[in-house]
Amino acid sequence: MKRDRSIDIIVIGAGPAGVLAALRAADLGARTMLVTRAEFGGMAANDGPVPVRTLAHAARLIREARQLGQYGIGVGKPVLDYPRLLARVREVVDDVSAHSSLRRQIDSLGVIVHEHAGVARFADQHTVETEDGLRLQAEKIIICTGGVSRRLSVPGFELTSTHSDAWGLTSVPSSMLIIGAGATGVQIASIFNAFGSRIQLFQTGPRILPSEDEDVSTAVTAAFRDSCIVVHENFGAIESFEKTPTGVRMIFSRNGNRDSAEATLAVVAVGWVADSAGLRLATAGVETDHRGFVQVDEYLRTSTPHIFAAGDITGRLMLVPQAIQDGFVAATNAVLGPTMKIGDPVSPIGSFTDPEYAQVGLTETKARETHDVVTAVVRFDSTTRTIIDGRTMGFCKLIVDRTTCRILGCHVVGERAVEITQIAAIAIAARMRVNDLAHIPLSFPTYAGILARVAASATRELNLEVGWQAHQAESARHQF
Repeated sequence: MKRDRSIDIIVIGAGPAGVLAALRAADLGARTMLVTRAEFGGMAANDGPVPVRTLAHAARLIREARQLGQYGIGVGKPVLDYPRLLARVREVVDDVSAHSSLRRQIDSLGVIVHEHAGVARFADQHTVETEDGLRLQAEKIIICTGGVSRRLSVPGFELTSTHSDAWGLTSVPSSMLIIGAGATGVQIASIFNAFGSRIQLFQTGPRILPSEDEDVSTAVTAAFRDSCIVVHENFGAIESFEKTPTGVRMIFSRNGNRDSAEATLAVVAVGWVADSAGLRLATAGVETDHRGFVQVDEYLRTSTPHIFAAGDITGRLMLVPQAIQDGFVAATNAVLGPTMKIGDPVSPIGSFTDPEYAQVGLTETKARETHDVVTAVVRFDSTTRTIIDGRTMGFCKLIVDRTTCRILGCHVVGERAVEITQIAAIAIAARMRVNDLAHIPLSFPTYAGILARVAASATRELNLEVGWQAHQAESARHQF
């Protein structure tokens, strides 16, 4: 094996957390090596948000093409060429990788990058070995290997697929069973429904998107059913999967009653677990919790103090922006000592489904546990920009603390929901009072302006003064 003793910090994994950790460590002067099993960029760039958002954009274009007749534009019915779409996905992934400013920064800082090194494993607390024959030693190590789809321990599970298997398809399946209605499951359902698959979506709990505000879950469920997605809540427990002449059958039961569902393809999206298989964490004295995620303290140190962990491997907030923050914090503390805590950052979350949904802050149920709250809702069928665009399904909801008048949460369903929520996240992070947000004269007619309008509604509910700007945001559609 090749041995390298000239390294201060080894970062394992080149997803968002690993890339930022390597960049930060090198920027602080540490001699840094980045080791990754596959390509630079990790799952986010090669098998997650980047390719999935490309599919979601194709689904959006199909929906928009169907709307053209409303605006006097005559075209034929859109026809999807799935192999060509996958070629476009690969083009996007390659283009993102080629133009990554982070890669250029890492190279300019002298970080040694080992791609396609295979699975890395601890030989001892300071030594990492890889499948391709590297034996690396460093004073500090940062684990950023991310997560993988959770497997089910039921007979026939090998007959099912994950979202990653979309890249291996040669055509759109005529029908799909999607088991799990969290963020991944509903996105798969929405995309392939737009592509023409007959979708059945299964959720063990009482509602889809269980971590979202209840109003969001209700609205997305109704929209899915209107678009012919069959939604099964409280469907029971899976007993097995079986192969059929045309695809796969799922056998499930509830309260002693057995049932089944069949489709060309079954996709399981029932959660995300730590990608730690093969790491030999015990060899390095790194402890995991009952779910298998690496345990870390507020400085992202593991149970072995010179080994840190960042991103999905910790099981905290498994999102790209949070992984980036984790990588920065972990590397800062690895180089400078325990000087930076992870804190509790404002974390907007959203998905590019049809309809889009997004949130930041507390749900209404959670907020009412500890706050006296005021809620305000503006429906999209009453706002100018959504009427112009013919996208009137949805709403924007603000949750405000009655005493401080600060925004506790924002929940949006509908067109550009994710973008609207980013603005709300800035307001929450800045600890703005809702009337301050209402007084900002956002451009008209815009989706961002919807947020000012709902802020004005909350301001009036709180009996606070509403300035002319908020009044303008509220009544503009009636003046023009």
